[in-house]
Amino acid sequence: MLRIEIIAAGKMKDKALCALYDTYAARMRDMRDMSFLLHEIDGRNAADINQKLSEKIKDNAYVIALDERGKSLKSTDFSAKIQELAADTRQPVQFVIGGADGLDENLKKRADFLLSFGVQTWPHMLVRIMLVEQLYRARQINAGHPYHRE
Repeated sequence: MLRIEIIAAGKMKDKALCALYDTYAARMRDMRDMSFLLHEIDGRNAADINQKLSEKIKDNAYVIALDERGKSLKSTDFSAKIQELAADTRQPVQFVIGGADGLDENLKKRADFLLSFGVQTWPHMLVRIMLVEQLYRARQINAGHPYHRE
């Protein structure tokens, strides 16, 4: 079973954003071949947030940090990466999303993979929604479902 955890800075409070996130999170939780968990991290400042994010990372985890300098993947390539990680013995797969000031260098160095959603800057709450939708899309692609269209 693939175990996915999202470790994200901040608590989502906007009702519209929460509803959109919850739509995809519910779809993810309905999948029997994986588990899905969100850890929301609050802090006083960037250093405090980065420390708390680091504390949530498990020693045996495969860590994917969201960073604008990371690698951009097409949805089909991302789905292949997720499928590859499902067979990996390093579990869980933990996605780390920083706050407004991003992730510190130690967190990026700890990551096994840096993932970018493009060269534009995105609000970290939107990145959370984009990530959960892409995870759902990846699972649908891997299942041969017509949700994704090229």
